[in-house]
Amino acid sequence: MKLILLGAPGAGKGTQAVRIAEKYNVPHISTGDIFRKNIKEQTPIGVVAKSYIDKGQLVPDEVTCKIVEDRISRADCQNGYMLDGFPRTIAQAEALDKITNVDLVINIDVDFSLLLDRICGRRVCKDCGETYHLKRLNGETKCARCGGDLYQRKDDNPETVQSRLDVYNAQTAPLIAYYTEKGLIFNVHSDERPPEVTFEKIAQKLDTLLK
Repeated sequence: MKLILLGAPGAGKGTQAVRIAEKYNVPHISTGDIFRKNIKEQTPIGVVAKSYIDKGQLVPDEVTCKIVEDRISRADCQNGYMLDGFPRTIAQAEALDKITNVDLVINIDVDFSLLLDRICGRRVCKDCGETYHLKRLNGETKCARCGGDLYQRKDDNPETVQSRLDVYNAQTAPLIAYYTEKGLIFNVHSDERPPEVTFEKIAQKLDTLLK
């Protein structure tokens, strides 16, 4: 099962990705996580990626595509995988078409007016990737799932978030039409619904796909 997760920044892709990976035993491939790892280790790719990410811009296609192609060629991806954060442009989608065939594209749809507050209040577990919002943490600093420390990503600030939303609207949103035309899109509306409700809808679709 080869999946793509689409959705604007803050739509909840990371939260749903953790649940999908666990239930369906597919590797969760997040280009954002790959870049953050390289940035932390100050690799050549990390240095290039940081210069773009700090400005809320997309990392150049040739860099991102090379990383994804290398990752999905590994042994743990032979029975499928889930791409989170890739593709982000039509050019990346076309490049992916040349590498592999995708079974389903899950688009998590959220009203843009909700996203700025959602992202700036987001906290992420350093260990398992589970995400929370300050409004629901009640002062907790540990992950309820695994006990890991929670942190705020450096790019989760109002200026960078607005830039990311503008970039998404201009470059990534057209992917919905691209994959709709291919008959691969599955839209699931999130908005104010609990993550469990959104996941239930996704699981119903994936269970049908596997039959």
